[in-house]
Amino acid sequence: MSFRTRVSAAAAVVVAIAVAIASFVAYRAARDALVGSADSSLNGAYEAMTTTSVTGAPTLDPGNSPGFGILFVSAAGRTLPGVPGVGVRYLPVDSTITQVASGKQHALFRTIKSSDGNALRELIVPIPKGTLLDEYGATFELTSPVALVLVEPFQGIEDRLGSLGNYLLALAAFGVVVAALFGWLAARAALVPLAETTTDIEEVATTLDVSHRMDEGSPDELGRLRRAFNRLLAALEGSQDAQRQLILDASHELRTPLTSLRANAQVLGRIDELDSQDVAQLSVDMVTQVDELTGLVGDLTELARGEHTVEPAKDFDLAELVSECAEIAETHARTKLVDVEVDVESCTVHASWERVTRAVGNLLDNAIKFSPSSGQVRVSCRQGVVTVEDSGAGIAESDLPFVFDRFYRSSRDRGLPGSGLGLAIVAQVAEGAGGTVTAGSSQLLGGARLELRLPPPNGASTF
Repeated sequence: MSFRTRVSAAAAVVVAIAVAIASFVAYRAARDALVGSADSSLNGAYEAMTTTSVTGAPTLDPGNSPGFGILFVSAAGRTLPGVPGVGVRYLPVDSTITQVASGKQHALFRTIKSSDGNALRELIVPIPKGTLLDEYGATFELTSPVALVLVEPFQGIEDRLGSLGNYLLALAAFGVVVAALFGWLAARAALVPLAETTTDIEEVATTLDVSHRMDEGSPDELGRLRRAFNRLLAALEGSQDAQRQLILDASHELRTPLTSLRANAQVLGRIDELDSQDVAQLSVDMVTQVDELTGLVGDLTELARGEHTVEPAKDFDLAELVSECAEIAETHARTKLVDVEVDVESCTVHASWERVTRAVGNLLDNAIKFSPSSGQVRVSCRQGVVTVEDSGAGIAESDLPFVFDRFYRSSRDRGLPGSGLGLAIVAQVAEGAGGTVTAGSSQLLGGARLELRLPPPNGASTF
């Protein structure tokens, strides 16, 4: 079933329910009004018959209510002698009448079918013993309780109610048909923009052109859908551009060590012409170039893995992590006689332990690399902030906006080993954890100062 058909069916069902309720209420209101009018007429006839004699005894005079069927019935079900029925030849006498006559049931109104098949409306009233009955100028005293049955024709009202019911049913059926038709037309008109949006999405899926943008249109639900899809396309386009740039940058960075390796491999073909010192230097160069390639591949893998990390974030003590990273960094720092000073204070953050370990390690390696021999590196941790400072040459003002870009290296540092991805990984870790990373100058040591801020647990502010 299509969406348009479902909308039409839903509209028809809603209208059918509404029309059914309205028809039922209208029918009941009309029936209550007609039945109430008939009952008022019967009650008025009974009150017109009822009088009080000079002696104070209750008196009934059927002559005061002409046009109504009148019948007196005893508890045994017999019509009282001497009181002829008036238009009640077809009136059945049943147990309800005899129960009212015997006092077992109160006065009541009811609708019955007469023996000739016509509808009658009855008022049945108990008449106590001792009541005077004035009939044709003669007065009789009732020696036992009876039931007074007042009757009027009700077939005309029943016929009108039946016609009204048929009319309301026809009106309800017509309303359902009209609702289904207009629901279908409304769904067709409303789904035209949705069909256009679907066509645009299918076109993007076919052409893979993520630069395509939809006309956002009005600020309704459909416009919201288009804007959301445009944001998705923009994000996808940005991701593709980043991937292309990463491939281009990686190709550029790989070209230099690969060219050097190729040249050294060609030299190995003339190894007999080289002395032992040249062979040793050649071996060192090739190992260095392979190490550079290995580091570059590892950094690229870390960047790719970091964008889709599966390790869940958790709460942990950042000071403990920084202390472990500092111990590892000190083994590298000793080769340059660089002193690593650690100043940590226990604090809890919410992030990925493994990713933050890589980021802090990169900050320390970067500081040690750019520190001079016998220099100093200081790492501190307080309130979710890791600060790493060194005594190197620092970061030039012109390089500050680019230090976290992938493969970026200043002109001063291009001769040093490294891929230019270390700080890019730090920035990626900070962004993934919902934190920040900034770079500047160290007032304490005179070199660079990098600061990594991580979010506290449960979103509580600790900064």
